[in-house]
Amino acid sequence: MSSLLQSIMAARRNDAWQASAYLPLERLERVVAGLPKNRSLKQRLTCAETHSRQAGIIAEVKKASPSAGLLCKSYDPAAVARTYQQAGAVGVSVLTEPRHFLGRDEDLKQVRQAVNLPILRKDFVSDPYQVFETRALGADVILLIAAGLEDHLLNELYIIALAIGLDVIVEVHTRDEMDRVLPLDQAIIGINNRDLNTLKTDLEQARDLAPLIPPGRLAIAESGIKSRHDIEDLQARGYSGFLIGETLMKSDNMAATLRELLGS
Repeated sequence: MSSLLQSIMAARRNDAWQASAYLPLERLERVVAGLPKNRSLKQRLTCAETHSRQAGIIAEVKKASPSAGLLCKSYDPAAVARTYQQAGAVGVSVLTEPRHFLGRDEDLKQVRQAVNLPILRKDFVSDPYQVFETRALGADVILLIAAGLEDHLLNELYIIALAIGLDVIVEVHTRDEMDRVLPLDQAIIGINNRDLNTLKTDLEQARDLAPLIPPGRLAIAESGIKSRHDIEDLQARGYSGFLIGETLMKSDNMAATLRELLGS
């Protein structure tokens, strides 16, 4: 595990422990039990793949990142999410990590009120409390990062997430991590093209791991996707979806950029 990932995971785990002092897990579980059925990202990706030549793009809402710094000074997550929905995204990813991405739980709540698309909570999850928290905030999908989780904890969080109605994206960076997550057969596989040590992106990561994805298994490519050509190349290698953030957040016209990436 990279030192940055280790640091962020530890900080977010501590945040969860502090949050549980104000809203105990038992109360959070009762909140989650009363929520309506989630909006399925898996279904939307499958439909996009089956019925449309367009790419299934999960468009990301984020204010900053460790690699790019501040992405958007006048940050309105709800407005950005509405733009994405109108332009044709299949889902929206919302960064809620506060220290390195300047995210907030409130950002996700605002996005939930603004769109009816499936929402991915993009954060660093390593405690069961965070899984219930993710559902309670209004997210439909949770991200589990294999590089930051030992097998027993990864499996525990995966089982809890499915039990409370969340779709799961399990993120991998290496062949060893791919071997570890393949048994989690209800999860979407997410191949992250960003090196966790250098923070640089390289699409060769997704190209290299593509042959390891079983036929029929939903997989998405994350990070470093900048053009329609990138998407078509990765679609040909079996990817069903694409998580795109900085390319959109840096654009002067997010809607036009997203439509171009979609091929619409």
